[in-house]
Amino acid sequence: MKISIITPTFNSAATLRDTLDSIGGQDYLHVEHLIVDGGSGDDTLAIAGHYPRVSRIVSEPDEGLYDAMNKGIALATGDVIGILNSDDFYTHSKVLSRVAALFELTGADALYGDLEYVDAIDNQRIVRRWKSRPYQPGLFLRGWMPPHPTFFVRRRVYEQFGAFNTLLRFSADYELMLRFLYRHRVSACYLPEVMVRMRTGGHSNASLGNRIRANREDRLAWRLNGLRPAFYTLCWKPFSKLGQYF
Repeated sequence: MKISIITPTFNSAATLRDTLDSIGGQDYLHVEHLIVDGGSGDDTLAIAGHYPRVSRIVSEPDEGLYDAMNKGIALATGDVIGILNSDDFYTHSKVLSRVAALFELTGADALYGDLEYVDAIDNQRIVRRWKSRPYQPGLFLRGWMPPHPTFFVRRRVYEQFGAFNTLLRFSADYELMLRFLYRHRVSACYLPEVMVRMRTGGHSNASLGNRIRANREDRLAWRLNGLRPAFYTLCWKPFSKLGQYF
């Protein structure tokens, strides 16, 4: 099984090495690593160029994070696609081996696990933990979602059901997982371990205003899929979704 990892970057020199080290240090060798850069003006491209396990670097202006992800999906040739942002990193060297093994064992079309938020400066200091659970269809109705940086999907699912909806600036990852898992009932399995560490200060949670806009987009995500918004989306909730931290 070949796994494609897509890393969107834009002026990511301060954090990119951790991301690249975590992918380069994986003991699973059937990996295609694609870097999709938005035209960085710092040392991002120079840093990426020093890593031999980076398969391809594309640098050109884009229309934002989700547009970059879509470019990577279009370029990917792996059986399974994962996305690891330039301020995230895998927690250990066997993450991709365990991902591949569980896909092979279960035959599932999607896979996800747990995530830890870490301090933006000290990436060993855990700020918050996001523990997921085995998927059941009713979970989205209760405000649940899997952590997107741990979300791996077979390429054929993207080909069948589409990539990220770039009309959404903050919640395109939520809409995609809602579309795949809830609307189209794509089979999914849960890897019960912390797979990714993510630095705090992400796009949707960077400010109160962004969180409010993201919550509005969560409601829109349901409507875009011809669904009635879940009850939890009728009111703003802090820290993204409910019931996912421990």
